[in-house]
Amino acid sequence: MEYKTIEIRKSDGMVTISLNRPERLNAWTMRMHIEYRHALKEADEDPDVRAIIVTGNGRGFCAGADSRALEGVKEKGYGTTGQNEFVWPGGGVSEHFAASFAYHFGLSKPVIAALNGPAAGVGLVLACYADIRFSVPGVKLTTSHGKLNFPAEYGLSWVLPKLIGLGRANDLLYTSRVFMSDEAFEFGLINYLVPRGDLMEETRNYVKKMITQVSPGSLRETRRQVYKDLHRDVASSVNESEALIVKMSEDHDFKEGLDAYLEKRTPRWEGR
Repeated sequence: MEYKTIEIRKSDGMVTISLNRPERLNAWTMRMHIEYRHALKEADEDPDVRAIIVTGNGRGFCAGADSRALEGVKEKGYGTTGQNEFVWPGGGVSEHFAASFAYHFGLSKPVIAALNGPAAGVGLVLACYADIRFSVPGVKLTTSHGKLNFPAEYGLSWVLPKLIGLGRANDLLYTSRVFMSDEAFEFGLINYLVPRGDLMEETRNYVKKMITQVSPGSLRETRRQVYKDLHRDVASSVNESEALIVKMSEDHDFKEGLDAYLEKRTPRWEGR
């Protein structure tokens, strides 16, 4: 697919997907949604990719839905233009993940968001569906939907309470107030707050360490367990983990991980 609203960079087992409408603070459009899903699917199916980083070009991460597109909604109503072009990243994993942005939970590889600037509305949604969030200080964040007479968007009412607790989530959802990345770090929505000039280097170093020290099979299965466990009881989780321990202990990467630990060296993973 020809990408016009995002930019793709691949190196060292990582794919960086950069929202690329800097003149509009990377405001979200239908074209961007289509391209983003295609890029996620390609990265998830690429055997050379171990992790995915999502960020924005220019001064913003994603300023929410493009106001020009919203003008069209005001005039013509909310349509479905372009939805026939959608692909489903992580498709077929679970019926619980077969929805916009929830498809992140069906991916086999972790997604790390690097917030370089404001994230509003759908931009905040995108960040919340990532596994880990880095940000620079002083970034403005907001749910924003209430000021447009919209409901909480794309499952934000489901995911935000799970990330920061019901009380804090209600505060942000009911008021659509602006809050800063510094506050978000204090209540756990942002995992790592780093200086602006160090954002991408710190994010990439974190991801590189993760995919170097953790085997591909372990990372894949652990991520799948985390999101599957949102919909099942603890006994089912324990029973599956025990079965996986038996199965995965027969893999080459179990032996390699143990040898690397005993020999105090970096493991050489073979799994995908």
